[in-house]
Amino acid sequence: METTGIVRRRTAERLRDALERLATERDVWVSTAHPDHGPHQVPLWFLWDGSAAWLCTGAASATARNVREEPRVHLSLPDTFDVLLLQGEAECFPDQEVPEGAAAAFAEKFGWDPRSEDGSFVYVRVIPRTVRAWRGEPELRGRVIMRDGIWLE
Repeated sequence: METTGIVRRRTAERLRDALERLATERDVWVSTAHPDHGPHQVPLWFLWDGSAAWLCTGAASATARNVREEPRVHLSLPDTFDVLLLQGEAECFPDQEVPEGAAAAFAEKFGWDPRSEDGSFVYVRVIPRTVRAWRGEPELRGRVIMRDGIWLE
């Protein structure tokens, strides 16, 4: 791994950068697990509302099935150099029961409103408990920027 030129960011800088990426990025890898079916990973669109990530998937999908059985999930943004990992608790909301603000913001960001589709969808809200952020090996130490649901300063 090439690490030449990496300047180690302070926690406040990592936090600022992480929040900016959460607000602007489109895709997230979602990792779930089911006691009978094992692990599952899939990329989905996501919306960051300032305190939680909102995803949308088919009501019968493996992701929705897994979250109903085991709400602990991992999310990761798709950049292997500028790593951002979230670990948290997920909750499913049927498309006709999702909070209006979350559904409207999701539709505005992606130009797609699952509530208007023929099939059944669920919105998945993930509230992070732990967030890690690092760029290359020099930032491995101090990579935790949220612990127990509290952002570190």
